[in-house]
Amino acid sequence: MKEITVEELKSRLDNGEQLNVIDVREPEEYNESNLGVKLIPLGNIMGMMFDEIEDLKDEELIIHCRSGKRSMQACMVLEQAGFKNTVNVTGGILAWQEKYGNEKIQ
Repeated sequence: MKEITVEELKSRLDNGEQLNVIDVREPEEYNESNLGVKLIPLGNIMGMMFDEIEDLKDEELIIHCRSGKRSMQACMVLEQAGFKNTVNVTGGILAWQEKYGNEKIQ
């Protein structure tokens, strides 16, 4: 698992990169505020319920949560399931909001 800061993530997005970003928070957290990316709660990942990203095993997956802890867990589980390039967003959505407010990714 690699790590990426919110500044690095924003820079890559601003450069026009098409990234696979996944939010692993709970639906109620996602509904309160989100970056406009795919939601797959950590519980689903822990239960190996992530069919919608199965075809991304060889691609970079950037995973975020509230602060970076759940996304780190998700990265570890996904790596054990054969995903080769997982990236944890350090600081999660809290760091993003501190730096960029409620700006969406996509």
